[in-house]
Amino acid sequence: MNRLASFCPLLAASLLLALPAAAQKPYEPHVGQAGKDVIWVPTPDEVVDRMLRMAQVTPNDLVYDLGAGDGKIAIAAAKKFGARAVGIEYNPEMARHAQGNAEKAGVAGRARIVQGDIFATDFSQATVVTMYLLPTLNMKLRPTILSMRPGTRVVSHSFTMEDWEADESSNMDGRRAYFWLVPSNVNGGWTLETGSERAELSFEQRFQKIEGTIALGQNTHGGLRDARLRGFNISFAYVDNNGVRRDYTGHVIGGRMEGSFRADNGTEGRWSATKK
Repeated sequence: MNRLASFCPLLAASLLLALPAAAQKPYEPHVGQAGKDVIWVPTPDEVVDRMLRMAQVTPNDLVYDLGAGDGKIAIAAAKKFGARAVGIEYNPEMARHAQGNAEKAGVAGRARIVQGDIFATDFSQATVVTMYLLPTLNMKLRPTILSMRPGTRVVSHSFTMEDWEADESSNMDGRRAYFWLVPSNVNGGWTLETGSERAELSFEQRFQKIEGTIALGQNTHGGLRDARLRGFNISFAYVDNNGVRRDYTGHVIGGRMEGSFRADNGTEGRWSATKK
């Protein structure tokens, strides 16, 4: 009897060690748990849906979720909108948990959550970026996001990017989401050509807001009217020395712009501009 009593604790311990990992208690995140520079608070489902709709996500998109947590944004992008999605999560246990959620949701072929640091991971190929981070982290990421391809869509839950004003915001039962389009860089001088005519353009830019002037003669510069920049799309107008308004629309491709114009007198045609 005494030998059996002494043997049982040893047997129990050996059996416990022999249990497969699956039989042990699975990792479960909890709201408020500490992460790298943040605590984990899940984004409500209705906010996730609105964020992805603000970004107009389609099956053609590659969505990167920065600070993926349990993976719900990446999973929703893949399951509901058909996009390819990558979530970047710093906590390795959370990343594994989130990847498990993607597998349970049946979207592991289109959504994956990887362990990584959002400040050391390349997400430059994203067409959509989503995030629920702190304001200081948004600002730390801002230069990287502004260097992405013009037209990249960015959505943030709760927090802004300070003086880079959002193009749109939504309010959902007291929670806010903010949307931006990464703008092209048009700041500085450009040479505008419309067939046989040539003029000098100059833009001053503050994120997506632009204003500028155009040379109307040797010593005359007129202000641009209704100058707008939305991603890689640009439009502006001016009144020439004959009092005729000309409206220009086009798109920016690096150091070149091109598009079409139409004047009040019925004249229309193509235009291009090259950055100086």
